[in-house]
Amino acid sequence: MDTEKARRIFARDRFAALAGVEIVEAGKGYCTARLVIEERHLNAANVIQGGAIFTLADLAFAVASNSHGQLALAINANISFLRGESTGTLYAVATEVAEPKRIGAYDVLVTAEGGEIVARFTGVVYRKKTRIDAGDTPPAAS
Repeated sequence: MDTEKARRIFARDRFAALAGVEIVEAGKGYCTARLVIEERHLNAANVIQGGAIFTLADLAFAVASNSHGQLALAINANISFLRGESTGTLYAVATEVAEPKRIGAYDVLVTAEGGEIVARFTGVVYRKKTRIDAGDTPPAAS
């Protein structure tokens, strides 16, 4: 799956779009996404809210895990928050841990503009038999 196809398919990820997450680059087993931190993303401590960071990492994870054209649904996700940020742009880079079969594992690093690690996300997906590369929208999960 190339970047443009990923953008078309994941334009339907309404929550990530509402949060302002954008796909920068996508390929087989890989995705980079970004989020420009705005006032609406800040928590009561004036740092980016954990849910906003999770949403950024989760979209990169979704794109990377679905990049083979087979519907992949998360069965586990974990995130560790390592640094707070209040301004700037965050980037999430998702990569496959191993050649995928029915179960796929992914690592996602979320970094600030200067390269500082903000969070580490790991996720596991289950691949269904449903293909998603026939069109530009993913099928409903069943």
